[in-house]
Amino acid sequence: MQKRQLFAEMLAAAPLLACAMGGASGPKVGYEIQGHLGEVIVNPYETDPLTAIIRNGGYMIKNAKVTVMPKPNGVPISYDVSRRMLLTHGGVPVFGLYADFVNTVKVDYTRIFNGKEESFSDTYKIYASPIYTDAQGLKGQVSAMPRVRPVKVDPEFKDRLYLLNNAADLAGKAAHMVWNNPMGGALEWSFYPQNGIVDTTGEYRWYMFTQPIYNVGEPYLGGDMMGFRQNKDGSFTWGYGQRYVKYDLMGRQIWNRRLPINYIDFSHAMDAAQNGNYFLRVASSNTKLANGKNVRTVREVIAEIDQDGYVVDEWRLFDILDPYRSDVIKALDQGAVCLNIDASKAGKTLSEEDIQKLNESDNYGDIAGTGVGRNWAHVNSVDYDPTDDSIIISSRHQSAAVKIGRDKKVKWILAAPRGWKGELAEKLLTPVDKDGKKLVCDDVSCEGGFDWTWTQHTAWRIDEKSAPGIVYLSVFDNGDARGMEQPAMPSMKYSRAVVYKIDEKKMTVEQIWSYGEEAGHDWFSPVTSLTEYHADKDSIFVYSATAGASFDINTGAFTSAPNPNMQEFRWGETTPAVEMRVESTTGYQAMPVDIERAFEKNAGSRWVSLRFAAR
Repeated sequence: MQKRQLFAEMLAAAPLLACAMGGASGPKVGYEIQGHLGEVIVNPYETDPLTAIIRNGGYMIKNAKVTVMPKPNGVPISYDVSRRMLLTHGGVPVFGLYADFVNTVKVDYTRIFNGKEESFSDTYKIYASPIYTDAQGLKGQVSAMPRVRPVKVDPEFKDRLYLLNNAADLAGKAAHMVWNNPMGGALEWSFYPQNGIVDTTGEYRWYMFTQPIYNVGEPYLGGDMMGFRQNKDGSFTWGYGQRYVKYDLMGRQIWNRRLPINYIDFSHAMDAAQNGNYFLRVASSNTKLANGKNVRTVREVIAEIDQDGYVVDEWRLFDILDPYRSDVIKALDQGAVCLNIDASKAGKTLSEEDIQKLNESDNYGDIAGTGVGRNWAHVNSVDYDPTDDSIIISSRHQSAAVKIGRDKKVKWILAAPRGWKGELAEKLLTPVDKDGKKLVCDDVSCEGGFDWTWTQHTAWRIDEKSAPGIVYLSVFDNGDARGMEQPAMPSMKYSRAVVYKIDEKKMTVEQIWSYGEEAGHDWFSPVTSLTEYHADKDSIFVYSATAGASFDINTGAFTSAPNPNMQEFRWGETTPAVEMRVESTTGYQAMPVDIERAFEKNAGSRWVSLRFAAR
């Protein structure tokens, strides 16, 4: 009886105890409200610390506009916010805060409550924390993100924002997970990501805090982040290791998926195509050779995946091209076979005897060589052409851009003629001048201001200037093995950004613009990089992503990290309207960011090229 009475007394006292511990229950909210809406949440999705959401406070909102006020001599960021984005984020999304700074953010909007509409113009003070990423433990690292130094910015380009997709050097934490490292491991590459967006003063206005979605020591959460593209809805797609993902510019996950089990080792390229699907550059997880052996292949499969993650088609390039064409591979500088940079092999090449010994061996994997299961193709870009349901790929180790149809038949090849045989030789494009006259060429070079591309990246169709049967193609010509040889001196090497016009009916190609040879060796990028057209300013954007490294004049080996060069040219001009230098980092790709596409209601309907521009 006494126990029952004591229990009853405790129940009666429970509300008083609750009040004593935490205050009375009810509608009171303890968070601070600055304007006429709700609370401010910085880094709402945990991966983008220079973003925030001003919650709607329970009101309906429309006609919202955000302006992040600049620092002295800085660049403001201003954009309209669509109803879709207001509803998705439960308030006003704020993008472009300065790090370690009390930002002034002006928000104009209409608030609706009980059928009454009121217009407000609120000013918020929002502090964003310093930029933080994992340190690499390397003596050359001096900052969390690479520093960016503007050299030249013409007035009409001052509002540009550029995404930098770079990679830190291989850190000790990752080294034992990389399977092409001498120690062996589980990942093809695992360079810690350095992804950020800078304005034209060199200030970071966004960066990716990757820890919530990335772990350099886990094979299914690590890898090298590559292939960034801005989709028509303003979101970004890219991949890393064994994953391909889609996030919006605020860091909200749309999907984050493992590769389909038939494939492994995403790198370089993920094209958001006009047909709504995604074209991923992957490799086969299990292919049987003619000798009965089973191998994992290396960077020569294109998988087409729909928005639900189903594989709808694939291009197995070892069945389409010639995996034993060795002419370019024998001329490659073995010190810089894309990301496998080994200074001890700088300037060295492979002989025919080396190739034959390799083919007779059981050595497979990420090694320069011929045959399925070796790095014979090294495809680093894929682009869909909706006019004839085809893809255009860039094969670094064939120094070739190739167009392939849905029927898996080659339509044309943009490459030097040496080494192509049979039906493939019949698909080579013929170089012509501006009047359509055939140029004088041998099997590795041409007269008349024309050159093929060598170990190139980003063979992309310029959608806005192309038409059915006519393809304008932008390419970054890295320039290693130019003319299928190594020059007498490493300092003789140079890279180019180049645009071609291809007449598919006549099977001809004209070089209509190039830049780089005149810039010399200081602009030379042995690996990575990008060339891309942007319609909003009728410009060519170029990222010479591994330029500017110090090297030993005798061996050609790197003695310091690269200092990438980011430039934007008005169409047809060879003097840059924008030039910015990125200091001490291995760059992969960079590209302008379309903020309006990310936040405005009409962005999707304005989107034409499907392309946003990444290694």
